[in-house]
Amino acid sequence: MLNLPKPGNIKALALDLDGTVLAPGAVLSERTIAAVNKCVKRGLKIIIATGRAMEAAERFRAPLGAEGPMIYYNGALVAEMPEGRFLQSTLLDKKKAEFCVDLSRETGIYCQIYLFNGKRIPLLAERDGPEREMYHKHTGILAELVDLKEALGRSEMSGCVKAMFLAEPELFAGLRLRLDERLGKSVYIAQTLRTFLEVMDAKVSKGQGLSFAMERLSLKREEAIAFGDEENDIPMFANAGFSVAPSNAKDTVKAKADLVVGSNADDGVAAFLEEFFSL
Repeated sequence: MLNLPKPGNIKALALDLDGTVLAPGAVLSERTIAAVNKCVKRGLKIIIATGRAMEAAERFRAPLGAEGPMIYYNGALVAEMPEGRFLQSTLLDKKKAEFCVDLSRETGIYCQIYLFNGKRIPLLAERDGPEREMYHKHTGILAELVDLKEALGRSEMSGCVKAMFLAEPELFAGLRLRLDERLGKSVYIAQTLRTFLEVMDAKVSKGQGLSFAMERLSLKREEAIAFGDEENDIPMFANAGFSVAPSNAKDTVKAKADLVVGSNADDGVAAFLEEFFSL
């Protein structure tokens, strides 16, 4: 029999967005907003843990009432919200990002990078195409077109938050092989959505980001429940006392979760919160 934690012992909820809290089409339902807001009123801390950039997550963070340390770019950045103050960054070495650019040029697979200069995180790409527009539609962020090698060489750029390949998933196996051959265990590679393959520093994970956020909030591991649907959420499960996956999650993710609830299309997370906390 499943041993659920006691509701009174839970002080934080770590929420993935796409595929978990958000319904298909990146929609935040009124039911989910209401359930999370009731949790906030009870004193629970809401920690957004997403692969999205800060700007792309803001339209979801604000309605959920989430304030404090938030995890972005799969854990490469933790920022205090709503102020937007950077608390922790874990950057990909620029030489490794350059290899991703070389690989993109060689294969023709679209690549874009988030660079970091300590004050802002611009999204850059080398060419226009349907992938650039698709990402813009999904996140609201349109990549600036530049020479990526030249941009990476700028002295004010201290590193790369992440490099992203956007393509049909059948192309990712070959990309992963090339990345593994050249970069090995020095990078963290995650397929975050069906057509997104992301490359980050090996120290990056939502789990590492969650540990940092929890420590900053003076909370213990067993006081948090983590929710997620993709492989990039699994490290977060290990750093929370209890983990929940929606039924639409990958099988590997559901196998790691303590509990599987209804799908994101059916507001599975909201339904769980309503029942678990008697909202």
